[in-house]
Formats: sequence, structure tokens, C-alpha cells
Amino acid sequence: MFQIHERLREDCHILGRFALCHLLLNRNATLPWLILVPETDATDLLDLPPPVLSEILSEAHAVSHFIKLRLGWPKVNLAAIGNLVPQLHLHLVGRRPGDACWPLSVWGHLSPGPAYQGSALCDWVAMLRTEAGLRVP
Repeated sequence: MFQIHERLREDCHILGRFALCHLLLNRNATLPWLILVPETDATDLLDLPPPVLSEILSEAHAVSHFIKLRLGWPKVNLAAIGNLVPQLHLHLVGRRPGDACWPLSVWGHLSPGPAYQGSALCDWVAMLRTEAGLRVP
């Protein structure tokens, strides 16, 4: 049975899932930092068969659209690094000039920040369900 890596579960809220990926939200509310975790044994994004890769990128596109249009962040950084967590996962981070890390990457430069409040999480999940097809267990 598929399980999300322990470190991701510790660092994130689990919001729901799409057809292929689970959607997580980093607990640090300084920046919108969402993570897609595909249900696959592959550890590298570019090792996936083209149809699966296309579906994952479609789900990433929906999350990026949410970050840009609903949350108002003009840039989304996408990364599938996986050096500390070997399970394949994609980071989608909203960025803007003058944000807490600008122009540096968030890795190693994002200070501990405020946590999301319950109402914000509920609002995000509701919007993602309506606009991006997120399914909630």
C-alpha cells in the first residue's frame, strides 16, 4: 500500500489528492509551498512513462494556476529534487520580488514562519476542490 514519506507527513498538511498525486502544503505559511506526491515507485520524475509524466504535469499546472490566480503570487518555482526524501515529489512554491527569500531559493533560506490557521486550510481545500478537482478523503 502506498504511503507518503514520514518527513513529508511531518513537514506538511495533507490536503487531498488528484488522479495520480497527493497534494500537501508545507506547514510554514510564509510562502505558498505545495507538494505533489505521485503514487509511483519511481524516484526520478523523468524516469516516468510519457503518459504518466503528462498527467503529473497537468496536476502541477492546476496547482500553479491556483497559486498564481487565487493566491496572487506571480511566479511559481517547480522542483523535483529529492535529495533528503527519496520518494518522488514535486515542490511548487509561490514567489514574488521582495518575498522572505527573494531572490534566493527557499531551501536553506526560509526562516521558520507562522503556521496556517484552520480556516485558511479549509478555504484552500474548498477552492482546490472547486477549481482544480482536488478530492478529499
